[in-house]
Amino acid sequence: MATEIERKFLVAGDGWRDHVRASARFEQGYLCGEGPASVRVRVEDTRANLNVKAAVIGTARAEYEYPIPLTEAREMLASLCVAPPVIKTRHWVDHDGHTWEIDVFEGENAPLVVAEIELNAADETFARPDWLGDEVSDDRRYYNHALSFEPYGRWRG
Repeated sequence: MATEIERKFLVAGDGWRDHVRASARFEQGYLCGEGPASVRVRVEDTRANLNVKAAVIGTARAEYEYPIPLTEAREMLASLCVAPPVIKTRHWVDHDGHTWEIDVFEGENAPLVVAEIELNAADETFARPDWLGDEVSDDRRYYNHALSFEPYGRWRG
């Protein structure tokens, strides 16, 4: 089984912007609302994937990803999603031996900015960049699936 070990944090400040090594625009939609898995279609610039993740909260969960034709992904986004797609720009930033994925959300999820780090083990140590804010790995509201159904702009305080 493929397992993703990932921690998720809010971003505090723009210090990361000077260290971006790559960026891509994502549009992703979900093909089901509830159940044991989240099934999403994602367009990342000029490529597309179908992704299945265990619908659990926390740092480790099963994940499977398969490339699909871009035209089919766009059709699915337009006609099969059960909630509006999440649109964001992902930036990749290297810091002290790890790559951080920083998502800057658009639309109803703006001005949310979230940083994620993928790890090889749940207890792996990593250096915290100075722009890293509070950890939200265990807060369901910050998962993309949840943001599709209940956007950040509707509940942020």
